[in-house]
Amino acid sequence: MAILQDKKVLVTSAGDYMGPAIVELFRQEGARLSCDYGGSYSDDELRALLASGLPDIVVANLAAPPQTAALENIEDQDWRLLFDKLVDPLMRLVRALSGPMKERGRGKIIAVTSAAPLRGIPHASAYCAARGAQNSFLRAAGLELAKYNVQVNAIAQNYVRNSTYYPDDLLEKEAFQRHLQQLVPGKKVAEGAETAQLALYLAGPHCTHMVGQILPLAGGWTTTTG
Repeated sequence: MAILQDKKVLVTSAGDYMGPAIVELFRQEGARLSCDYGGSYSDDELRALLASGLPDIVVANLAAPPQTAALENIEDQDWRLLFDKLVDPLMRLVRALSGPMKERGRGKIIAVTSAAPLRGIPHASAYCAARGAQNSFLRAAGLELAKYNVQVNAIAQNYVRNSTYYPDDLLEKEAFQRHLQQLVPGKKVAEGAETAQLALYLAGPHCTHMVGQILPLAGGWTTTTG
């Protein structure tokens, strides 16, 4: 029997970041998928998104370009953009799900975030701040919801192939390959299928004791959960 047979699963931003890999695997595993393609998750958007019923599993897959800049050159609009795209939508989504999932007595929320704030990246401090806010929020949310049998966890990844941060044309560059050999102990970029497999484990019936975890998936670039 498929791992997610007949489970109702919502994947946000399904066409971006890790959405395609997760959607493909979850479909193979029998999930009844509802794919959203991005938004700010306002009250009206969330009502429409959840109109067909409360999902069993939600994959909060959110991404935004890192807006690299030296500290003295960080623009307010770039800082705000990262929080608008990454932090605020995640909070609104979890806020909307938490009450109904608590009342039902079960649910899973899996976020795909980033390992960037677990180690820090020079000239990407705004991005690290936004991703760090995501991770901290999810850790606290996971602890709050655990007693209601609602699991919240995050996959904090880096050096995983995807169209937003690690597209094929970047991976082919000699400079990037040198960077990879110097900074990543695993000396490679993982395929998106690996993130999808970890998400599947977190979504599946055998994962019952994982609560509020920020799981690094980064080839050894970082090994701490922060």
